[in-house]
Amino acid sequence: MLSLTNISIVIYVGLMENVASIMADISRLMRRAFDARARTIGVTRPQWQVLTVLKRNEGVNQGGLADLLDVEPITVCRMVDRLQDAGLVERRADAADRRSWRLHLTPKASALLDDLRPMGEGLIEEALEGIAPADRERFLALLLTVRQNLSRPATQGAIVHG
Repeated sequence: MLSLTNISIVIYVGLMENVASIMADISRLMRRAFDARARTIGVTRPQWQVLTVLKRNEGVNQGGLADLLDVEPITVCRMVDRLQDAGLVERRADAADRRSWRLHLTPKASALLDDLRPMGEGLIEEALEGIAPADRERFLALLLTVRQNLSRPATQGAIVHG
């Protein structure tokens, strides 16, 4: 026999799977749409991500950039190599560590980011079409709360499944 508690748990689990699936679908669709737009000016989404993170963290080293992008350092090294070859990023010696390089955007990269910004804004506008401004603000606030909740370190009492 199902109790009210069991029904509540089933509904809650179903809702969470649905929310996670929808969020994953939205993320996939946004990536696909942005890729198509960015390709028109000769940049990939991963390149755009590196350039955007570098713009916010000018002078970071490759290890720090890998942490910020949540990728392996070797992956960042390859990406930076390609961006450097394209004249978008330059490596500068780190005065405090001879083995380390600091990463900086070139003026060409800044111009490219200026071209990409309206593409991103247009995509967001397209995605939020039909949603009232007040609802957009509330939606953003809710998403920021979700991100903050998921960014917290795991609690000691968290259940670990093997």
